[in-house]
Amino acid sequence: MSYKPITADDVTTTKTYLYEAIPITGSIVYGTYAGDGNIKNYTHGMFQSVYDYPYLSSSANHIFDITMGYDETSALSASSNTVQQKKKINVYNQMGLTLLGVTGSKNVIRRPENDLTLDQTGSMRNLFFLNFSRLLTKDQIRPGSFSMKVLTASHGALMAESGFTTISDVSSSITQGTLNTQGGNYGVLYTDKPNLSHPSTDQDGNHRVGIIFYEAGIVMLTGSIFGAVSGAAANFNAAGQSWQEAFTGSAVSGNCDTLRARINDVSFNNTTEINSTIYFCRANHNDFNYSSNMTYLSASQIRIKNVASDLPVSYVTTVGLYSANNELLAVAKLSEPLRKDPTTELTLRVRLDY
Repeated sequence: MSYKPITADDVTTTKTYLYEAIPITGSIVYGTYAGDGNIKNYTHGMFQSVYDYPYLSSSANHIFDITMGYDETSALSASSNTVQQKKKINVYNQMGLTLLGVTGSKNVIRRPENDLTLDQTGSMRNLFFLNFSRLLTKDQIRPGSFSMKVLTASHGALMAESGFTTISDVSSSITQGTLNTQGGNYGVLYTDKPNLSHPSTDQDGNHRVGIIFYEAGIVMLTGSIFGAVSGAAANFNAAGQSWQEAFTGSAVSGNCDTLRARINDVSFNNTTEINSTIYFCRANHNDFNYSSNMTYLSASQIRIKNVASDLPVSYVTTVGLYSANNELLAVAKLSEPLRKDPTTELTLRVRLDY
């Protein structure tokens, strides 16, 4: 057995991205299964889990978790009609701490912002959170591919196209976001409704209504998009509550139910990142012209040589990658044998994906 060392000049690395379109219909999120059999609520009441099939079935796949919360400095925290207020504030703080970390000498939890500055000037204090499963997002949501169509008109209004708002991270001012967060890269979510009564706009006049963390697969959506549309007051739920009243006076699960009922569809592309190490295995003219296979010789003579003066010939079928201690680590098979003799040189490209 003969070995040939691989040097640093024989190795390179590459990265490949594979994208897959993920459509989530509103009928799955709300209404397909009787009694919301694909919605799992928990005794702690802090979030819901949404499945593509009744969650007790072995065929069910987890799609996303949904919850909501608000900042303790929000005007909503001063409401006299509060339900699960501490849990809602804890959810909001947990999301901020996990994804954005802390700021300042007193380690104050960063509030989610509807821009990319992290200067705490565009803080969103009342939010819905959608945490998509790793099964769907893979390594990350592809920037610029997220779209979510929701009903922002008053509850009970006709499900006309004019009542829906499309929220996406596609805009003339979209960037890849910032990496200066614990949650990684994030982008701003915009609405396509110019008449949506929301105070936050960017330099192009686009209405900012949330943010999306691509690697974490988490969407933060401000509750204020369910406020006034074209100057008309909007009832958020069947009880006739505004979104502010529902945020404080209804349980987390009730708010999640209402949001799910308003979702028409969600779509995005996920990303699978394939890292590869490529080894260029070079067989020079005087390398590997003989085989170590026992059948290569017969009575100490090379079988495939008819005349003693003929050149030795071998056929390459396999490449083995070994450690410094000659331990076999990987094996690559060729699609067909390659002839090798002293008049030829081969360079075999071996790729390891991980």
